[in-house]
Amino acid sequence: MTRRTLIVALIVIPLLIVSGFYLRSLMRRTSRETVARPEAEMSTQLQQQALQTGPTTQQTITLYFPDYDTATLVQETRNIALAATDEDRIRQIVLALVAGSQQNHVQPLPPSTALRAVFLAGDGTAYLDFSTDVTRDFPEGIESETLALRSVVDSLAANIPGVRRVKFLVQGQEADTLDGHADLTGFYTPDFSNPAASTQPPAAAAPAAQ
Repeated sequence: MTRRTLIVALIVIPLLIVSGFYLRSLMRRTSRETVARPEAEMSTQLQQQALQTGPTTQQTITLYFPDYDTATLVQETRNIALAATDEDRIRQIVLALVAGSQQNHVQPLPPSTALRAVFLAGDGTAYLDFSTDVTRDFPEGIESETLALRSVVDSLAANIPGVRRVKFLVQGQEADTLDGHADLTGFYTPDFSNPAASTQPPAAAAPAAQ
């Protein structure tokens, strides 16, 4: 072997080895990206499946989605296998809103939103504890935030008679606002008689039970 051939071999062989490791790593990463779906979508689906492992009843539910053009909520019906308990049904409905409309209506909550805990009190107050993702990525202004909250409240009340009002929490704590505008310090009550009323803040909501 000549000196020139030896030098070329010493240069080429390491490059081939490095290229081999890179291609193998690239193939693994590509395979993972092809198989994996967005984390938020997978999380929502897994939670829905977990809620449907027990006794369920197939029912038609009504969901409410924001309509920015009219500043009100629009209805959308769909069939869903509802869980046995009200608290699990609350989770299902909120997850359905997070997953988004099937009729191209506005998505009320960010797709990365996680519902950390649910508690339905004896007086009909549903306490919803969200992750901090719920406070992000809303269009500027109070209208989009308030419609998002009303979307949750009206969807729950329309399908679960035991829900009379809703208290929103973030990471287990009371927050002042959603994304800088809509007030979270009060309780939200449903109002189906006047869709436009769904854009009002919770100042007129019923006070907390003593």
